[in-house]
Amino acid sequence: MSLRFSLMGPVRAWRDDEEIELGPRQQRAVLAALLLNNGIRLSNEQLIGMVWDDPTPSAVMALRTYMYKIRKTLPELNLKSKDGGYTLRAEIVDDCRGEPLEGLQGTYFEAQRLRLGQHRLKAREDWLERELNVLELQKHVAANPLRERPRALLMYALFQEGRQAEALDHFHQARALLNEELGIEPGPELRKIHAQILKGDLNLPRRPEQLPPDLADFTGRAAEIAQALQTLPGTVGITGMHGSGKTALAVRIGHLVRHRFKDGQIFVRGKDVANDLLRAVGVENPTGDKAALWREKARGKRFLVIVDDVPDAASISDLASPGSAMIVTSVRRLNELPGVTWLKIAGLTGAEAHEFFRKVLDPARIAAEPQQAEEILNRMSYLPHAVRVVGGKLSARPNWTVAMVLAQMERDTKRGGAASSDCRAVLAPMIKVEGQLNDEARHLLLCFAQQDAEVIDVSAAAEMSSLPVGAIEYLLESLADVHLIEPLVLGRYRLPRFVRTYFGWRTPALTS
Repeated sequence: MSLRFSLMGPVRAWRDDEEIELGPRQQRAVLAALLLNNGIRLSNEQLIGMVWDDPTPSAVMALRTYMYKIRKTLPELNLKSKDGGYTLRAEIVDDCRGEPLEGLQGTYFEAQRLRLGQHRLKAREDWLERELNVLELQKHVAANPLRERPRALLMYALFQEGRQAEALDHFHQARALLNEELGIEPGPELRKIHAQILKGDLNLPRRPEQLPPDLADFTGRAAEIAQALQTLPGTVGITGMHGSGKTALAVRIGHLVRHRFKDGQIFVRGKDVANDLLRAVGVENPTGDKAALWREKARGKRFLVIVDDVPDAASISDLASPGSAMIVTSVRRLNELPGVTWLKIAGLTGAEAHEFFRKVLDPARIAAEPQQAEEILNRMSYLPHAVRVVGGKLSARPNWTVAMVLAQMERDTKRGGAASSDCRAVLAPMIKVEGQLNDEARHLLLCFAQQDAEVIDVSAAAEMSSLPVGAIEYLLESLADVHLIEPLVLGRYRLPRFVRTYFGWRTPALTS
């Protein structure tokens, strides 16, 4: 299930598409204080100070009561008292419905209301800078006549439409208003754009908008998203096996924070990352030290950079720039990169996988065969890519049942290399990673799959492969690095069912 919150307007929460009743005002105030400090531990004393301006001794008991009711209403938050305090991690959306924290009173919430209002205003102006819509800019300037940034954007937009006189008139209006209301002259941004219009050489720098579309059916990953939002603009790394949804998660995070990065978003995938970054900001055919040139171009700017499927640490090691943020995805965790907060993902949770399956396939068909649906999701280790492919296949075959797809999977497993195109599409991430394995690693996984072994230990692996224990340990660790096996304790690993399914499918072809 997906749980999300909004602080814009009344404090609100939704579980999937159903709104949740959050209780009386003071209870919502406690929840709001936790949400405003998303990911930060708050002591009981801090919470009481935020919610009550002049707390009485009864506030302690009231807080405990409200926390009990919040836990009961929102069990997914796992809000447990630890060391006399609470930490909440949640997905917060800005649905722009009204005055922030509507209905909540007190000094703390008044200050936060002002902060969120400024945040919303800046987000709106970031959008106006991207769109440069004259009508929308005129409305915004009329509503906020003393803000210089949107007026400068309006002057630029008018100039671009050939309305030079109107653009200059806006400068004179702003100058008169600032003098009358505040007793000051226009700031450097307005003066600069005024001078450029007079000279006729007004050009804004190229602003890349390369962020891929967000997935409408994106599901889960709330904890990872919360951690990423807390880390940015520091560097975030996302690691996991092929098909786990690393790119989709990076893009979702990118859309949630794009308003923070006024100079644009850059999405690259390839070996020459520095070259692609430079091209995104208008530098064609760069020569020399490309990383140094990129840092020079990015100096003083706020870019959001997503580097997808990073092949190695050297590709991005010198590209970080103060003020800009980088999100990287890689099958391997690149531990040699300093200052990276790594998020490791695998399959969705069972509940999230079912929710996602219902988004890609008619829920009524799933409800008609709940056991078969659970079996098929379990076989795929709840990996989003595989779930999407199977759901799409069933959607394209309205007369098929989930049980029929299970039967086809069984048949394809026995056929091995002769599997259907749909089965191969489900297993495409595994086909890709198998091609990157050496013969010893591939043989070891085939042996484990043949025995349908879920838990692997070093001794059993050495016995199967006839390799020395030292070599086996190195081999198993290399498989764990690409998430084909999961470390449990020293010397023991778990083989995910999806990996067993794939190498079980490969085994007949190997032994026939």
